Amino acid sequence: MYSLAPVFDTLRTAQARLALENRHTKDKALKAVMNAIDSSRGPLYKANEADIHKARKAGMTEALMDRLFLDHTRIDGILEGIATVIRQDDPIGKIRAGWTLPNGLLVEQRTVALGVVAIIYESRPNVTVDAFSLAYKAGCAILLRGSSSALESNRALVEAIKQGLEAGGGIAEAVALAQSGSRDEVAEILNARGKIDVVIPRGGKELIRRVVSQARIPVIETGEGNCHIYVEPSADIPNAVAIIENAKTQKPGACNAVETLVVHRDAAAALLPLLAQRFAGKVELRCDGPSKKVLGTPPPGLVLKDAVMEDWETEFLDYILAVKTVDTLEEAIDFINRYGTKHSEAILTKDIEAAEAFCRRVDAACVYTNASTRFTDGGVFGFGAELGISTQKFHARGPMGLEALTTIQYRIAGSGQIRV
Repeated sequence: MYSLAPVFDTLRTAQARLALENRHTKDKALKAVMNAIDSSRGPLYKANEADIHKARKAGMTEALMDRLFLDHTRIDGILEGIATVIRQDDPIGKIRAGWTLPNGLLVEQRTVALGVVAIIYESRPNVTVDAFSLAYKAGCAILLRGSSSALESNRALVEAIKQGLEAGGGIAEAVALAQSGSRDEVAEILNARGKIDVVIPRGGKELIRRVVSQARIPVIETGEGNCHIYVEPSADIPNAVAIIENAKTQKPGACNAVETLVVHRDAAAALLPLLAQRFAGKVELRCDGPSKKVLGTPPPGLVLKDAVMEDWETEFLDYILAVKTVDTLEEAIDFINRYGTKHSEAILTKDIEAAEAFCRRVDAACVYTNASTRFTDGGVFGFGAELGISTQKFHARGPMGLEALTTIQYRIAGSGQIRV
């Protein structure tokens, strides 16, 4: 029977070696990986075409296929992500705090690598390189378990990564791809106590719930992106329309795309007709009673449906936007905290007190004022890449970069002290 046990052992041995590497050797290896990926564009595009063909044949939506797609621009983006990671300081060995006890013991709190990391993710082949580059710079070995829909792309990328590590004097055994396609792989990873130090799920609701509920190893929980934008009466309406359009249509298959628009009743008449005109032929609106009444006869080409309860709970990942009308800021906050997934939420307003109340009371990793939710991204935040968007409240929260792959070690130096 197929087993990942030998892979776990190889990764743990490789991580012990990687922990001894310095910034110069890690950066040199990452630069060689950049060169290997750049020179492997032909095989990468061919592998990606096979995945796209298979996905289209299986009926995958265009919005989700966009997450799968690789082209010249996206490969350039992957390479720039590695370059940004290279430019960042090595997070390992930093002294975060230090003090001397009354007995003369010197206590230091230093950063060390988390160890062997597994990431289980869907579609996006760029995650393969993002996760690897962050893990390698942070001194962690990594097991990549992507979805079957991106299998050929991931195989080609990991092959290029390993070639680059070998050419750059790096440790090629510090990265591995689980590629059988069997769901048994996931179960084996989640039960790898003593072999895998932490697992990160990155994908849809069902994947994340399965990992969180079944894992016998530590989990850094990422979340689905049921994101909201709330529009206050004081908002700049033309600007609000542009922000909402960007948050919904710029990349609807992304976890930071807006899924529900929450609009104050005193802003609805000014906002919704303009938004309906902008979305005609592009985005389906699912409206509650008050918002549908404001719209009246929809403009030609607009798909307008009655919202149902499950729409408030749904991450559509498509050209669909639910619309909820509220009477107060407090109602908006309560609604968002009830149905949101603690990912990214936004308020559009000119009222400073309302913005402050929203930011203080909304429970989310990222809270925006007068901006699109689409900015929640490790690359945009300056991390170069990200492992995912953590929606939990300890260790790591929001876009996860290098620091998320570190933990602390206390180092205590003495001169013969004993405890009495």
